[in-house]
Amino acid sequence: MELSGQVAFITGGARGIGRAIAEDLAKRGAQIAIGDLNAEEAGAAAGAIKNALGVKTQAYALNVANPEDVEKTFEAIKNDFGRLDILINNAGITRDGLLIRMKPEDWDMVINVNLKSVFLCSKEAVKIMSRQRSGRVVSIASVVAFMGNPGQVNYSASKAGIVGLTKTIAKEYAARGITVNAVAPGFITTAMTDKLTEDVKNQMMSAIPAGKFGTPGDVANAVAFFCSPGAGYITGQVIHVNGGMYM
Repeated sequence: MELSGQVAFITGGARGIGRAIAEDLAKRGAQIAIGDLNAEEAGAAAGAIKNALGVKTQAYALNVANPEDVEKTFEAIKNDFGRLDILINNAGITRDGLLIRMKPEDWDMVINVNLKSVFLCSKEAVKIMSRQRSGRVVSIASVVAFMGNPGQVNYSASKAGIVGLTKTIAKEYAARGITVNAVAPGFITTAMTDKLTEDVKNQMMSAIPAGKFGTPGDVANAVAFFCSPGAGYITGQVIHVNGGMYM
């Protein structure tokens, strides 16, 4: 899965799953652009990857839910790297709560960051990729898009929306040499999940046939496959990375 000479842009790439994806693609030779709301963390991540792996990197302060911000960032990437081969839509947040208690602003925020961002970033990416007649778009969905999860009506809806969006964009741009796929992680150990109580973790563990939680690296491996030349005839698909939690 060699990616030398290719340019990859990862949203929410400063930490967690996004950082693991950025590092994995860099190890395979890709040049890395990282977009994150936290400019300082994005810069630190890009610098660390460059120092460790020697590939060209660049960080961009980016609000993925803001159309003007997204347009400016993709224009900057095109100017800085000259092309864009891979887009990883990874940015995401949670604002949990039961339906009857959920505030409209918490619904809007999660939908905007998790789903609207995929629409905005994919739209800009395919403009560049269409001219190249090649490209890979991979979006991070979730197991809850398929199973649902109490207290996450906004998050579940946003991730289910990513699946529908992925399949539609895949059909629209397959003839341009662009593949569009998604990866749906299950329970992955990150700083976000580390905050959960042991009771919640044990309850979730009981639903995983593999008997263990996944790692950001497990997700990165699936993403790398979709980005590879070997996946050139695969589009509109979802890889589930969940240890059998959903089949």
